[in-house]
Amino acid sequence: MAKNKGVAPRLAEALGIILGTEEIPLRLRAWDGSEAGPVNAPVIEFRSRRGLRRMLWCPNQLGLSRAYVAGDIDGPGDLFESFSALSSVGKFAELKAFRPPTLGERLRLLTTAVRVGAIGLPPAPPPEEMDVTRKGRLHSKKRDAAAISHHYDVGNDFYALVLGPSMVYSCAVWDDENTGLDAAQEAKLDLVCRKLGLREGMRVLDVGCGWGSFALHAAQNYGVDVVGVTLSKEQAALAQKRAADVGLSDRIEIRVQDYRDIDDGPFDAISSIGMAEHVGREQIGYYASNLYGLLRPGGRLLNHAISWNAGEMPPDPDSFIPRYVFPDGEMLSLTVMMGALESAGFEVLDVEALRRHYGLTLRAWVRNLEEHWDEAVLLTSEGRARVWRLYMASSALGFERGLNGVTQVLVQRPGGEEPPLRRTY
Repeated sequence: MAKNKGVAPRLAEALGIILGTEEIPLRLRAWDGSEAGPVNAPVIEFRSRRGLRRMLWCPNQLGLSRAYVAGDIDGPGDLFESFSALSSVGKFAELKAFRPPTLGERLRLLTTAVRVGAIGLPPAPPPEEMDVTRKGRLHSKKRDAAAISHHYDVGNDFYALVLGPSMVYSCAVWDDENTGLDAAQEAKLDLVCRKLGLREGMRVLDVGCGWGSFALHAAQNYGVDVVGVTLSKEQAALAQKRAADVGLSDRIEIRVQDYRDIDDGPFDAISSIGMAEHVGREQIGYYASNLYGLLRPGGRLLNHAISWNAGEMPPDPDSFIPRYVFPDGEMLSLTVMMGALESAGFEVLDVEALRRHYGLTLRAWVRNLEEHWDEAVLLTSEGRARVWRLYMASSALGFERGLNGVTQVLVQRPGGEEPPLRRTY
């Protein structure tokens, strides 16, 4: 017989207040062994009173996330099932910022905390959390460098476990669900090269070059010279090594450099793959005009970026992903991105939506992480591994539900060669 007394029913009531729903579509298992909720629903374990205390002091998505990252709560089964259940009810389903509990709800939460012995001072956030909100001007070069380091300088070996041999950290292009991750990433890299119309002897700029995968593909397969820039020292070191290992150091230059400091144009083509999300709304106009100025007349820019599809209200800057994953990252709508590119003087040649492809990509990354979980924990920390599992699984569902999109926008600086009459790539 399922247990129906003890702490779990009170946890269900408290979680319902926080989520804004009377029915929790989860099976809650408390630290005293009690359980509550639908028998066949995904299970969430509260391992300690501290998990509830975190949510009492921060009764929103951030409190729930802190409890998971710290290991105070856990989802021992399929994390995708748990997230799907949560996203179907209450404040998650409404796609709105979490409404603070009313005074009456706070009193009920306090009563629950007293009854289960969870009263206490607010626990310190897990060490994986980063708060850059008061450390310099938003999107200053120094603050951007700190934000990029927080996300990307967590160990190249860790990323290799998650991303696989391709070392590509952006949406792949899949023929179907059975396409392997590495093949899908190679297809994406080649698609970008073809859209840019790369030919032997061209000089190409790769903004936000990551671990050099696009630079390697373009130089090896299209005979171009590539300058790649990143703010991550760890990424740059590995990208330089990968180029040297295949004898392409003379064709590929990798720099630790802010895109705003590049002054050695013109380039024949520019790729920006998964980088514009770090630019920010206030800087997006300068980003577009700066890249325009770095292109020769007739040169093309391929801008591959995540977009925010869930209405006018952007994600809460004080929620999980801004705090733990992408500090200061901003997902702009496709409308805003296209407006910035056109205002800079670019002509739009092509727009391709890849939303479903990113869901498949993220699920593949989650599988890689879970299959190498123990090694991932040893390379970083259990908290860091939990951050990546939470962020990638929740993001996959966001793309599958249509909250987020990802789009490749191909534009050209007027002058030089006329664009083809039809798509030729």
